[in-house]
Amino acid sequence: MIRLILALFALSAPAVALAANDVSLTSAMFVEKSVPQTGGPAKVTLEQPKSVPPGARLFFVLSYRNQGKTPATNFTVTNPMPNGVAFDSTADPGASYSVDGGKIWGSLTTLRVPAGASSRSALPEDVTHIRWVLKSPIPVGGTGKLSFRGFVK
Repeated sequence: MIRLILALFALSAPAVALAANDVSLTSAMFVEKSVPQTGGPAKVTLEQPKSVPPGARLFFVLSYRNQGKTPATNFTVTNPMPNGVAFDSTADPGASYSVDGGKIWGSLTTLRVPAGASSRSALPEDVTHIRWVLKSPIPVGGTGKLSFRGFVK
């Protein structure tokens, strides 16, 4: 299962919408582990995946760096959800979502999906793509990270 998820994540690598900017983009996936603590709440750690059974919580990090000679403006990152992974319900207020393969974008609370002859409100597991549009320019040499959570179906 781990090889399948890793291969699917590699195939669904984020797409940079505007190639005019010279911004590099890398992605990483971690498994969230809950480690019991004596006399207190469990500590959540991020680990390199060794196994990812159904229900495993995943944390995806997209790191970017402006390698250009000018600030990068209107920078957009679109990331498809890897097959076999459902979006976690923790929505990022800076992101927009699609439940139809990237045709319509919005907040998760405003999106709808077909349900028979009508439609229903979208659920986190309906998310097919996540998109971030950075409003501020990325300065020369500037870096940042975007992230989202999911779980193995």
